[in-house]
Amino acid sequence: MNTIPNLSLANYTSFRCGGAAETAVFFDTINSNSKTITALSKPLHVLGFGSNSLVSDAGLPGTTLILRTGSIERHENVLVADAGVWWDDLVTYAIDRSLWGLEFTSAIPGSVGAAVVGNIAAYGMAVSDTLAWVDVFDTTSGSTERLAADALDLEYRMSRRLQHHRELIVMRAAFALSDRPTKDLEYESAATIAREKSYDLSTLQGRRQTIIDARARAGSLWDYRDDCAARTAGSFFRNPLVDAETAERIMDFDETGKSHELLRTMNQLHGGSSRRVSAALVLLAAGFSRGQTWGDVRLHPSNLLKIENIGHASAQEIYTVAQEIILTVKKRLDIDIEPEVRFLGSFA
Repeated sequence: MNTIPNLSLANYTSFRCGGAAETAVFFDTINSNSKTITALSKPLHVLGFGSNSLVSDAGLPGTTLILRTGSIERHENVLVADAGVWWDDLVTYAIDRSLWGLEFTSAIPGSVGAAVVGNIAAYGMAVSDTLAWVDVFDTTSGSTERLAADALDLEYRMSRRLQHHRELIVMRAAFALSDRPTKDLEYESAATIAREKSYDLSTLQGRRQTIIDARARAGSLWDYRDDCAARTAGSFFRNPLVDAETAERIMDFDETGKSHELLRTMNQLHGGSSRRVSAALVLLAAGFSRGQTWGDVRLHPSNLLKIENIGHASAQEIYTVAQEIILTVKKRLDIDIEPEVRFLGSFA
């Protein structure tokens, strides 16, 4: 355990902005430090690699737990990873051992703990497809508990239980994988890349390279070890669920020439429902455009859902742009869009 007072958190989030932690505590693993955590000053905040968090310019009072390390264990086809493990390290660990079930989530930035809390998903594959159980630590009671995946209320891009009970911290998670393919790659944009590059989708490496290339084209690659990486938290908003008539109207704004039938299929694969429309198309329908800027805040030219810090934007400036987008979409389209990004601390 390493404790640092008044630590600036700007370099611990992908946005590269925000204030300081009153006290930052770095843990190798929660598993052996649960008693220590209960004695830390409150409130408690948990930060992994900061790829999905916006920290207030005012900073975070109390204690910020920073989890960026951990180990992976194999028990036959079940992999158990500490919460602080970089997600893509788990994916590559599985691929190197010829285990299927995580490959379409290659290169998603963040930790294993964050992946579970957010039920991350990409190209038709979600954490909920393979998650077996999680060990959680209750910061209120000081107790630990193993929860089966079906006790987490896993939904589209979230664990309702873990997101509504912030006192629960994920310690480690287990994933039940397979020694043979579990899903076909049906997401058209990625399948097109595989055909163009002649990647072999019958192999794990072919699938991984396809996904990495697809994410690169969408401007969705980010690594905490790269100082030159784009200052963004990936898709800022969840894809909203709308009525069938509205879904058809929103799909008219697709810029790629895809048919509504294909878009409905992609919506189903990506969001669990043909009415879970792309939030990027919603923003286009509301009048926003790729590359649109507000000072040092920008909508990414390749991926409209990415809000970027392209200079020295403050956390408040990014937050204000996000709120403008939410309110404009509601006013013009009567659609509610929700942030995927966590807001930590206080904002105006």
